[in-house]
Amino acid sequence: MTISGSRRLASIDVFRAIIMLLMIFVNDLVLDEKVPRWLEHAAEGEDRLGLADTVFPAFLFIVGLSIVFAVRNWESKGMSKSQVLWRILSRSFALLVMGIYTVNYEEYYTGHAAIGKYMWLLLATSAWFFIWFNYPANWPAGRKWALRFVGILVLVVLAWIYRGGTPEHPTWMRTHWYGILGLIGWAYLCGAVLYLYIGDRLLPLSIAALFFLGLSIADSSRWLGKVMTYREWMWFTDSGGLVAFTMAGVLTAIFYSRWTGQGRAAQSLLWIILAAPVLLAAGFLLRPLGGIAKLGDTPSWILISTAISLVVFGLLAYIVDQRGQEKWFALIRPAGTSTLMCYLLTYIHFAILNMLPASWRLPAGLRSGDIGLLKSVIFTLLIILLTGWLEKRKFRLSV
Repeated sequence: MTISGSRRLASIDVFRAIIMLLMIFVNDLVLDEKVPRWLEHAAEGEDRLGLADTVFPAFLFIVGLSIVFAVRNWESKGMSKSQVLWRILSRSFALLVMGIYTVNYEEYYTGHAAIGKYMWLLLATSAWFFIWFNYPANWPAGRKWALRFVGILVLVVLAWIYRGGTPEHPTWMRTHWYGILGLIGWAYLCGAVLYLYIGDRLLPLSIAALFFLGLSIADSSRWLGKVMTYREWMWFTDSGGLVAFTMAGVLTAIFYSRWTGQGRAAQSLLWIILAAPVLLAAGFLLRPLGGIAKLGDTPSWILISTAISLVVFGLLAYIVDQRGQEKWFALIRPAGTSTLMCYLLTYIHFAILNMLPASWRLPAGLRSGDIGLLKSVIFTLLIILLTGWLEKRKFRLSV
């Protein structure tokens, strides 16, 4: 099998679908009781890796994989670098807006505000659909922009009525942090801009990846603190680790497509998988620098999670791209092709669920132990099936 430079890879869609399935699943477990410890996030200060701690890194790795083929596709359509850059900036801006609103929802104080926090979240999420919906091409431009204006107006009103903080110290919206979507936006922006201007040159891209990993090592070692904290000059990279995940995906996509184009697909996947033990060893060697901790963005967490992503991608690329078994994952495929919509549907569910009377919710017995795990599996599959149903009716987001 050969891969054309701009062709979308089925293995990336499948990988993204699996990770989105896991993301929805582990997020739903937060509402449950007696959840197995190995499924949950490690608590602050713990030196361990739960399944939930590997999901976000894998998603950022997939972002990097996707960047390569997306940029190649845009350029193959004749888009200039400035036009591609505008696409990148637009997507990043959308994710940052969503991330900032979700973060401020968490700080929302209903006692000071005109509406409840869950209604505020529901309206904000609905507004994102109005603004970034992929409207039919045959619709008049005026109608599309009128609907987008409605979404923008809703966000402006929500920002105007927003109140956070405490009764003694009310606050307005601010960037406490950027939320999951915002962090994805920053990592995507850094990785995409670097790839856009560096291209397929592995050496400078590898140096960039090592630079961001080095930021994490320096931060965990407190080297940067002797001069200034990294947040004062590279605040948009967090600790550097999130961009390192994305750059690892970029490098993997270039290596895989290059070798596959030369008819060496099996060899490329073997090297990708063999790189994992090297990263694992490095991760454990750096364990004294904060342990294996997602909440600390430690180098060990970055390296070990990247190793896991390499192995999973290598196996999926073999099964899906080389063996043509994409049909094995047909049920969950919508989570990989309409990923953002799939994720945002959980926000709508969560907001509505919390506005319903307590008597309408599942009893504790159905949210605990093995039954609770089964409930979360069913919920995740229902969200994905709903996403697929909407996708078939051309209901998609443009981000």
